[in-house]
Order: sequence, then structure tokens, then C-alpha cells
Amino acid sequence: MDDPVTMRRRLRTELKRLRLVEGLTQRQAAEQLDWSLSKIIRIENGTNGLSTTDLRALLTLYGITCPNDINQLVLLARYSRRLPFSDLRDVLPAEAVRFFGYEASASVIRQVQPLIVPGLLQTTEYARSILDILEGDEHRVARLLESRRERLKLLAQKVEPPLLSCILDEAVLRRAVGGRAVRVRQLEHLMEMSARPNVEIRMLPFDLGGHRAVRGPFIVLEFADASDLPLLYLEDQRGSSTFEDDPDVVTAFLEMFLDLERRASAPDRLPLYVERALRELSE
Repeated sequence: MDDPVTMRRRLRTELKRLRLVEGLTQRQAAEQLDWSLSKIIRIENGTNGLSTTDLRALLTLYGITCPNDINQLVLLARYSRRLPFSDLRDVLPAEAVRFFGYEASASVIRQVQPLIVPGLLQTTEYARSILDILEGDEHRVARLLESRRERLKLLAQKVEPPLLSCILDEAVLRRAVGGRAVRVRQLEHLMEMSARPNVEIRMLPFDLGGHRAVRGPFIVLEFADASDLPLLYLEDQRGSSTFEDDPDVVTAFLEMFLDLERRASAPDRLPLYVERALRELSE
């Protein structure tokens, strides 16, 4: 059985497909079931889990009568309810919990970050320096660091760890996050992580000038099963998150990633940029 996040995504994708086959809008489906429109929306975007009773009501509406098809979808609903990181909902917004779950089930994580070191590559001290600025509350910071430690296990898992491919602006290495010791340790950590076979770190050098990453960071998650379409994740300045699985939108961001990848330095050039940043610190 696959992980809960993947199963929830497959379930919502199939339910949306079945609704469209029936020629129903979300509003029409909600009205026929005497549900609120927001309930249908939450089910189809994966925000809410789905009870077996509600699932059977939807399937009846969509004309699904085959016992085998119904049983398979019921199993998906049952096993998709428990999401990773759900015990951290006291400090993590629902969208973050969803993202961490998708991240944990991805086979490839492509990330562009022009501002700070990506979360999966941060040391605890660097992460604390960032969170102290964003959160301030010590309890929340401690709980968020706990979630960070759980996420970091992802890259170290022994069986089929995901490929993490990051493109960073050179400014990320120069930004004064934490004191000198924190910055030195973070730079050393990037070198250690880049030595892993499933981690690639490319740099966009200062002398490249302007580039498309100045619009902001983004992440594209890809999954091993061909039926699971890539997923785009965006976060704005307010901390609000957006998921997008529209093929045209995701493809546009994948093309942007590949364009930046061609312009960025090769992974084996990372030591050059780290040494330059360390030299600046020593001066």
C-alpha cells in the first residue's frame, strides 16, 4: 500500500475525473447531494479527508456501480486519512502539512531558491536563525525545528531516496543569516550534502546578471508512478501556499527550471562558490 498522501491525491484526482465525465460542475454536484460547495472543493483539492459514507454518496451520484471499483476507492479513502506531520498541526498550517506529505512521497524534488538555503539543506542553527525572525515564539520555533528534523530523514533513507535538485542564487551563500559560526557551518553542510549521490546543488553566479529566478522561489515535485502528475508548490510573502497540478502551469515552471539549470553552474563547481563565501567571511 502506498503512502497516505499519494493515495489521497489519487482519490481526489479520480473523483474529479468522474464528476467531469458525468458533466457536473462542483456546484451542481454539491446541490444534488445537499452539501455545501466548499465541501466538494475541499474534497477535490485534498484539504479534507473523505468518510466512506460521503464517498459512497459521490460514487452513486457519478453512476459508479461496479463493486470492485467501489471497493478500490473505499480502500483509498480509508488509508489516506492519516497524513504525515498531522501531529504538528498546532504549529503547521494545513497547506504545509499537505506539502510535507507530498514531499515525502516524491521521487524528484526540483527547487529554485534565490533567497535562503532550502529547508532540506539547512542546519539546525541556520533554521533556528530564520525561524526566530519569522516566528519569534520559542515554543513554535522548537516545534517547527522538530518538523524540520523529520523532513531531513527523507534524503537519508536507505531505500530509494528522492533526488533533490536545487538551483540557488549566489546571494544565498552570502546572506548574513546567524552569526559567523552559523554561516560557516551552513556552508560546510552544503558541501557535505552535495557529496550525496541524490543531491545536486547548482549556483546562479552574480556575474550572470538578471535571471528568471528573481521572481521568487518555487518547487516542482515529481512522482515515481506515471499516473501521478507533477505538482507545483509556491509560497508567498504572507506564508500562504499554493498547489498547482494543471499540466500547462506545471510544465511552464519545469521549463523555467530547466532554463535556469542550463545557465547555472554544474554541481561540481559548488566548492568554488563555497570557498569564495568562506573567504569573504574570513576577511
